[in-house]
Amino acid sequence: MGALPRPVLNLNSSVRRRLFLVGLLALMGAAALFTPAQAAPRRASAGVSPGSGVSDDRAPGEAASADALPIASADSVSGDAAAPAARPFRFEDVVEKARAAAEAEYVPPAALPASLRSLNYDQWRTVRFKPERSLWRFEKLPFELQFFHSGFYYDRNVEISIIEEDGNVVPVPFSTDLFQYPNDDLRSQVASSNVGFAGFRVHYAINDPGYKDEVAVFLGASYFRAVGKDTKYGLSARGLALDTALPSGEEFPWFREFWVGKPSGGDASITVYALLDSPSCTGAYRFVISPGPETVMREGFQVFLRKGVEKVGIAPLTSMYFYGAPENGRLGDYRPEVHDSDGLLIHRDDDLWQWRALRNGERLSTTRIPVERLLGFGLLQRNRNFDRYQDLEADYERRPSLWVEPDDDWGSGRIELIEIPTDSEYNDNIVAFWVPNREKPDSPIKGACRLRWGEWEKRLHPLGRVVGTRQARGDRKNWVRFLVDFEGGELDALPEDSGITSVVEVDGAKLVQKHLEKNPHTGGWRLSFQVEADAGGGFSVFPAIPPAVHLSAVLKKGENLPNPLTETWTYVFGR
Repeated sequence: MGALPRPVLNLNSSVRRRLFLVGLLALMGAAALFTPAQAAPRRASAGVSPGSGVSDDRAPGEAASADALPIASADSVSGDAAAPAARPFRFEDVVEKARAAAEAEYVPPAALPASLRSLNYDQWRTVRFKPERSLWRFEKLPFELQFFHSGFYYDRNVEISIIEEDGNVVPVPFSTDLFQYPNDDLRSQVASSNVGFAGFRVHYAINDPGYKDEVAVFLGASYFRAVGKDTKYGLSARGLALDTALPSGEEFPWFREFWVGKPSGGDASITVYALLDSPSCTGAYRFVISPGPETVMREGFQVFLRKGVEKVGIAPLTSMYFYGAPENGRLGDYRPEVHDSDGLLIHRDDDLWQWRALRNGERLSTTRIPVERLLGFGLLQRNRNFDRYQDLEADYERRPSLWVEPDDDWGSGRIELIEIPTDSEYNDNIVAFWVPNREKPDSPIKGACRLRWGEWEKRLHPLGRVVGTRQARGDRKNWVRFLVDFEGGELDALPEDSGITSVVEVDGAKLVQKHLEKNPHTGGWRLSFQVEADAGGGFSVFPAIPPAVHLSAVLKKGENLPNPLTETWTYVFGR
């Protein structure tokens, strides 16, 4: 799923990252969140260092060979594809194509030859794109494109075309000359088969003006990833989520066709159009990608349903949370925390900023948060200190946060957070998305939003932020202690005697003690409280599962005053 970043841990183990979800939810009578045919290993690499540069054997500034050529141009394609367009290609063209496809039967992709389907991960990653064949490299444009070879889990050929500056649409032809193969036998089999691209990646200089970094990737179903300056690939986004975590099983729409606008010499953005397809729906998507300190994607979408879908997830995000501060480390592991994201932040219609600390529980958990008007949500990697992770390879402190801001009114609905138990950091086990209230379930779904990738979370709002959540045994039997650290905003300047109060709410247990104090080491404030939880009764052949306990806390200048000083911290424990 998504991009294939540089391996940071054992590659053989990383292949299992998305696959564990298949078996997990299947045991529960539900389809997995990620299927093998569409999933991507997290730590895999096709020779590209995420956020660090183009996969190129040449040193920066070294000249390419004389016979190196761009892979496509209007002059190299004959027939109708190269004929002058009556008008420039527009997003509306993709919309009409999606609308027409929704009225026709779904056509599954053609099967790849067995020689490619049977490749394991290590074999597939030896088929490498030749960096000297990067599109636009020798035109000295600010952007370059590289392409992924199909095979392994990526068994769906993807059509990719370039929108030239004059509006002509020129397909990018597949050729074995664009790739390095491990042996001549595989190359010959590919040359004689119906093989195409699996996806592509975008390169742009964000860290060094003389070197084009890999900044975005579209690969696997409708997954895509991006990075901002000084960050490395972590969480992913998707075009659409259908019936996620339902007993009926999840469906995975996929981007089957892309159109990429050719940039001019001074462009700081590149536009990508995509056609989404699945048995239940089609969709038109537009991404205007602006790389930089934070990489911003302006996304527009319009989805048409072929048949009824129980749950539609808009702007789905998926990440990994193995353990963190609430778990107080993991026995036998030297690292204090291991995660790509540590919390879900929601900006609601009443200007409430709600922080939900993530957890890796013992059972599948689905949290639904009703919202009348969504102003933003995202999965954040808030802890940026190496000492919190102590991993020299994974660099978890450099994983990007991803924030979704609607550009229009999405109406009422809910944020849905799905947390899946995992015993490995190689599995993406966190999913978050927006579920709109649909008065007409069969009507098209459309909207626009901005996706912000990078290390920017301190600039979202002026309130105090939740920077730590810890859980421990309480002073008595069935008591559980929680410690929540707040920093930033007005908090750091307020003295111990400033009259700050805490408002703690507990649903499913009893609040028995709370205490708020200034933290002299950080300048922030620490809230500690204990709850008495139900232990679940006595012995039973079929013991009852204790109900989940929902917690929330916020700091104010006065308990009864309306304006908060901080985000509202929320957490769930128990079931």
